[in-house]
Amino acid sequence: MIGTRISDQAQKALRTAMERLLAGKPTRTDGRLIKENLYKEADVSRATMNRALDILTEWNERTAATGARTPGEARRDSELAEVRSQLKELKRERTQLQGRLDAAATVIAALHHDNAGLREELAGRGTIVALDERRTSRTETIGPC
Repeated sequence: MIGTRISDQAQKALRTAMERLLAGKPTRTDGRLIKENLYKEADVSRATMNRALDILTEWNERTAATGARTPGEARRDSELAEVRSQLKELKRERTQLQGRLDAAATVIAALHHDNAGLREELAGRGTIVALDERRTSRTETIGPC
């Protein structure tokens, strides 16, 4: 192959290592999609990897397509985006509920103020007669309807 000045065994080791790393199943490294992990995963020297130009070209193309993220990192980023979306929705709901709570508190405060004013007004009028007592005395005086 063009640019390949390494043994078939080293080339096979690099390709196998590349597939493992891209699949998110490293055996010798942390799985990050970096060239250092490629040669370590293949158990070859950096110099050997650097001579495998066709493999390096393929590595660059394939890691560029993944954004140089492992499948685990891609999954994590996807989950993180979902959690951020949920958080945004929950913050929106909380803001909406806080507005409703503030409005209810304002109404309650106004009703409390009105209630206190009415109690004060009633206290100044004297005794309070229950309506039931008043109705009974009228019926006896006037008679049944």
